[in-house]
Amino acid sequence: MSFLQDTAHTQPNQLIQDEETKQLLSRSLSYLKTGYPVHFTGPAGTGKTTLALALARKKRRPVMLIHGNHELNNRDLIGDFTGYTSKKVVDQYVRTVYKKDETVTESWQNGRLLEAAMNGYTLVYDEFTRSRPTTNNIFLSILEENIIPLYGTKSTKPFERVHPSFSIIFTSNPAEYAGVYQAQDALWDRLITIPIPDLKAEQEAKLIAEKCEVDPEEANEITRIVRKLRTSCEKSQQPGPSLRASLMIGQLAQEEDILIDGKDEDFQQLCLDILNYTLSLCMDSDAPLQEAEELIVKTCKNPEAS
Repeated sequence: MSFLQDTAHTQPNQLIQDEETKQLLSRSLSYLKTGYPVHFTGPAGTGKTTLALALARKKRRPVMLIHGNHELNNRDLIGDFTGYTSKKVVDQYVRTVYKKDETVTESWQNGRLLEAAMNGYTLVYDEFTRSRPTTNNIFLSILEENIIPLYGTKSTKPFERVHPSFSIIFTSNPAEYAGVYQAQDALWDRLITIPIPDLKAEQEAKLIAEKCEVDPEEANEITRIVRKLRTSCEKSQQPGPSLRASLMIGQLAQEEDILIDGKDEDFQQLCLDILNYTLSLCMDSDAPLQEAEELIVKTCKNPEAS
């Protein structure tokens, strides 16, 4: 179970706290307080999950985190029987009389969704479109009738009422990403969907400088290289190197004391190790790895060339 009482201590602060982000969080918080679910969608590496967790903290309620995947099912969301407990009572109060009373009961463990809905937590459902649409059907009842059906619980109660403080924040990648299902229209219709665009170059560099504790000029160097390589993937179906790759380069260069300079051979090797495979997926050639390697080295030496 992913349960975060205080995500501030478990998640790195990767938000750019500019005026645009503050306004987005403010608007989204007002939607949640009114009872509407918020959905952040956008390319990988744009900080959707971090934004969702930051928004969840503003609700000042415990946070439950669920990661969407194709194996997620109702047992994970609602709960399941975890085994049996046995209780035996032997009564020998009267020596000549022997009494034994034994009962066996099934043990039930609440699922993450049921736990959050009953207790009024804030649920962050990360990359919900990676779960099968049939699994996500349960959210229709929650968002429309404020009830959670108790499928498979053997309970005489058909459902549980949703706590008034319960709220949901969804995130998703674009539909063209691998492993993403098309969510049902009825669910889309119930969400306030806010597209999260790619960061601007200056925002990306600022984030790298703050997160990796590198000089702003060094952050600019990483940003120029990675963003230039990213443009090489625009014609393909692949997203190319993301912000995560930039952060990895900055962190490792800092920890390994590698000079952040495109002309430095150690730095070039670091970029090759981190970027080569991802970039090769965008190459339309018989030797994509070799082509990607040549492009990385060329871009490192001269970020303006491609």
